[in-house]
Amino acid sequence: MKAGKTLPNNSAHGDMGPPRVAQTQLCMKVFVQRDYSDGTTVKFQNFFPPELDGKLERPLFENTIGQLNAYFREAEKGTCSTYCEGCMACLTAYLMYICAQTHYEKCLRKVAKFVQEQNERVYKPKGLYLTNPVERGLRVIEISILDQPVVSRT
Repeated sequence: MKAGKTLPNNSAHGDMGPPRVAQTQLCMKVFVQRDYSDGTTVKFQNFFPPELDGKLERPLFENTIGQLNAYFREAEKGTCSTYCEGCMACLTAYLMYICAQTHYEKCLRKVAKFVQEQNERVYKPKGLYLTNPVERGLRVIEISILDQPVVSRT
């Protein structure tokens, strides 16, 4: 599947409040694929989907993708503290994770907060909804076009 390919999904959209699963299923979806050109690190393609033309400005889209890529770059970065975290986990038989979050989990929390902020400030006012890539297994970024129903194929 190419970047920006639109696929239908099945549920009704409602008001511009936080969409639930049922609200985003019967609207068109645009998927931004992972970019594997640098290996298996989490990075998404910066290709602007033509389905968003006229609905979202290209710089806003590129800013969103760029910031998400930066958060995932930070999450996967090996630093002294992440190596010490790994050593402490090993020394405590990984019991430290009962009371402490990993660096990666902290970065995923930043991603969730960023996606929520982007939805409130940029996407929902334009009739769009950005789904957290973690909810899609870090495979794609899903953008729902809330005011465009699915066109059935016969």
